[in-house]
Parts: sequence; structure tokens; C-alpha cells
Amino acid sequence: MSDPVVRPFRRADRDQLTALVNAHVCAVVPGWAVSVAVLLSQLERDPGQYVTDPWVVARATLVAEVDGRLVAAAHLRRYGTGSTVAADWRDAGEIAWLVCWPAHEAAGGRLAAACVRLLDSWDVRRQYADGDLPTAATYGVPDSWPHVARVFGSAGFDPAGGRTEVVLAGTLDGVRRPVRPTLPGLTVHRTVGTFGARSNAVLDGEVVGFVEAQDDHTRGGTLHRMDGWADLAELHVDADRRGQGIGTWLVEHLAEWLRLGGTRRFLVALGEEDLALEPWFGRFGWHRIGTTRRSWVRQTGRPG
Repeated sequence: MSDPVVRPFRRADRDQLTALVNAHVCAVVPGWAVSVAVLLSQLERDPGQYVTDPWVVARATLVAEVDGRLVAAAHLRRYGTGSTVAADWRDAGEIAWLVCWPAHEAAGGRLAAACVRLLDSWDVRRQYADGDLPTAATYGVPDSWPHVARVFGSAGFDPAGGRTEVVLAGTLDGVRRPVRPTLPGLTVHRTVGTFGARSNAVLDGEVVGFVEAQDDHTRGGTLHRMDGWADLAELHVDADRRGQGIGTWLVEHLAEWLRLGGTRRFLVALGEEDLALEPWFGRFGWHRIGTTRRSWVRQTGRPG
């Protein structure tokens, strides 16, 4: 076997790259995959990152090839220095994602070293690494990518200052239909929320809780393998109303609404501060499918 050759991505690599990316995607959520067109679109502009993407001033995609086979790839972004860029991203660079076949982890390491050299040449103040493939569940470094974690670690990236999130998944079959509310006078009222339809729990004219889901992960039909999935965006019950069944009642209304629209499967991401809720979500049939570690950082020696 020849030594890996690291070079810029070429359009002719697109099919091998998509197969490599999808091997990593389906290790996080079963059945998920991205198309060639969606992946190529992310290399030019990331519509899924509508807040941070306008801050990007340079992009690069590198691959590692062994005997004509693409065995590793990485996408990098450089962020601007203007006042409109958020402080954590101002004058920063990141490996937005890096994937490699586990049998070619050494090639992944060589690719990561080339990425670091590029980041260093950009002379950015901060260097980040992530797994930001164009799906809703690929971020940080999932525990199903141990080879990527080792590659990032060997390149000097450390998640010690970040956070770990737990990902739950399941169907909507175990969520019963909403019944009479536990409190007299409690009603549900649907409005437009931050991400889509929001169900508000209203008592005596006041909103005492709400739930919201993102129910289109196909991005308008371009990611058809994610059809029928939704994920929990927000769930809140006022502190003085907790323990009265309002949260359960809201989730039941949410599930009924999603089923009406054809949603069959559901995702929940829990941060470290919410892990105590994992058994509660398990009552609906949603169980842990993995964890992910976020905020991998490499020290640059520059202040800030």
C-alpha cells in the first residue's frame, strides 16, 4: 500500500467523498444519508449554518488518497475579523469536519496535520474542530467515530473545555394520544415559534409552558433520507407548574400534531444540565443512541 497523498478536493472525488461521509452519518442516526448535491453545496456555502456562515471569509476542502482511493477528507473554514462576527468566531479557523475510513486512520492523521498547517498559515486566533456534516445530528465528535476523536487528539485538539451531549431517538408509537389535561382550564394553543409550530399550554389566559420541534430535516426535500424525522427544539414548563403533568401533556399534543403530518421518528439532544431528564423521555420510548463531545480546541499561542 502506498503512502497517503494529501491534496485539494477535486469535483471528480464527489462520489467517493459522499460514500465516506454517509458511512459516518449512518453511524450516528440509522438510515440517514446526504446526496452528492447537498454535500457539494456545503463546500461552497452552508445553508444549514445561516448565522455563522455569512462570517466565513475562506473555505478549503482537502482529501487524502491511497492508491487512487479517497480514504479521508476534511473541510475547513476561516472566519472574519469584523465587528459583526461573534466574539468566539472572530478571527477563528476550524476543521468543520474530518472523516476517514477507520482502516486508514493514519491517512486521517496525515490529513489533520495538513489541516493544522493551513490553519496556522491563516494565522487565526482560535482553532476549532467539529463534525459539522450537513445533517441535524452530526456535530461535535460522536462516540461512534472513535477514529476521528483519535485523529483530532493527535493533531492537538482537546474537548476538555467543551461539553458532552446525549442523543436519544425512537418512534412516536409509544406516545399516547392527549387526554384530558391534569389541571382544570388548561388548554393548548398553537402558534408560530422559533423553529416551526409551537404548542403553548395556556392556563387562565397565561402561557405556563410550551413545546416545539423541528419537523423538516429534508431542507425542503433535498435530504429525502431524513423524511419522517423530527427533533425536540424546546420544551419548557414554568417552575411553579412543574410536576403537574403539563410537560407530558404538551409532548402528547406535539406527537399527535407530528403524526398528522407524517412524522414517524424523533430525536432529543440533552446537554449535561438536562441528563436527569433522560428517564422521563424514556417513558415515551426515546432511548440513548449515542453521545457527542463538542468544542474541540487547539491552542495557537495567540492571546484570546
